[in-house]
Amino acid sequence: MADAWVPDVLGAPFQQRTLPLGTDDEGDVFATVVRRIPSWWQSLRGQLSDVDVLYVHGWSDYFFQTGLAEFWNGLGARFYALDLRKYGRSLREGQTPGYITSLDDYDADIAAALEAMGHGGERSPRRLVLMGHSTGGLTLTLWAARHPRKASALVLNSPWLELQIGSIGRQALAPIVEVRARFDPRGAHPDVDLGYYTRAQSEIGTLPAAGDHERWRPQRGFPTHPGWLNAIIVGHKTVASGIDVGCPSLVLLSKRSANPFAWSEAATSSDSVLVVDDIAKAATKIGRVVTLGRIDGAIHDIFLSRDEPRAAAYDTLRTWATTPGIRVGPPG
Repeated sequence: MADAWVPDVLGAPFQQRTLPLGTDDEGDVFATVVRRIPSWWQSLRGQLSDVDVLYVHGWSDYFFQTGLAEFWNGLGARFYALDLRKYGRSLREGQTPGYITSLDDYDADIAAALEAMGHGGERSPRRLVLMGHSTGGLTLTLWAARHPRKASALVLNSPWLELQIGSIGRQALAPIVEVRARFDPRGAHPDVDLGYYTRAQSEIGTLPAAGDHERWRPQRGFPTHPGWLNAIIVGHKTVASGIDVGCPSLVLLSKRSANPFAWSEAATSSDSVLVVDDIAKAATKIGRVVTLGRIDGAIHDIFLSRDEPRAAAYDTLRTWATTPGIRVGPPG
């Protein structure tokens, strides 16, 4: 039984609810759903007043992007964000941050969140929009393909749909990672995050507030492990094989990538995490109706970019989501 809604660390009007998920070899496992409900006036006037949005964060991350919630509330939609197991609000002492061996296991986290949102039955009178960033975009893409007709639309913010070394590199690396995942799933990997993405956000001024939350989003990311990387590579392979998320999709990407291994000012106006052209190509494999939006000057999290690209991203999303009849469809 999930706990009641209580005040969230982001302050009013945000609330959170703890979702027990059972136990694993590290103890009790939880997810956490955060919500921001539109005012009665926004619900009355909004074009998307019958929509619920479920947002899922990326790797080494958690939900703190209050502007996203305010944007969707402004359109009349109810906004929910899910901190997956072992991330952010859901991380407990003694747990390996972000660790999982199959992205399919997040089905339980998403199911618990949907139940808390009132979408636990076979059919809801409200439309469901899924929104994922980076690894969360990969997770929701795969979930939508396994659960056809559940979502009315899918919005992806720099989704991690392909490994940074490309499809050929992924295919060469996959057997090595699979063997390590079998025999040493929590083994150590070399550090590949040098902190430049965090530095870029710091210079832009879009980092979350300092304090206890720093352990939820460390400057150089969580350590990675073979079991986790194997789960990601399996997800990339599934996307590359061609899937159908069963609903219209909007994929937002920066116009260009920056070198992740050396600092330059370009990191404040481009994606220093993913190879965006490879992601654009992979996005063509996720469904029949995919809209691609390339945002000039955006960083990896499009909605944490400087004012101009961030405004352009919101304009693109607003137009896409509210165009009658061709974007956010009817309930599943």
